Amino acid sequence: MTILKSALLFVLAAVAEIGGAWLIWQAVREDKAWWWAGLGIAALGFYGFVAAFQPDAHFGRVLAAYGGVFIAGSLAWGVLLDGFRPDRWDLIGAAICLAGVAVIMFAPRSS
Repeated sequence: MTILKSALLFVLAAVAEIGGAWLIWQAVREDKAWWWAGLGIAALGFYGFVAAFQPDAHFGRVLAAYGGVFIAGSLAWGVLLDGFRPDRWDLIGAAICLAGVAVIMFAPRSS
């Protein structure tokens, strides 16, 4: 259950962070209304709270592992919302990052 909770929090964090950054990008680079940037700032703030609910109590570990989720999530966001088509190297790199997430977060540790 802890792995499922952690995975769901990572996905929610990725949607908030990547979505927030994307909204700001749209306002600045794609000439959307500036309130898009305001929504982006709110989403980025929400991301910070979501990350704090991870079951692991170590900030460095959680954020390091989240980096891999962010990489894979950013590629997925690009595919879904921007028409980006990752090549095999993008996909291999994302898979390596997600394997790193699993090692960092879920490897057995002695207390």
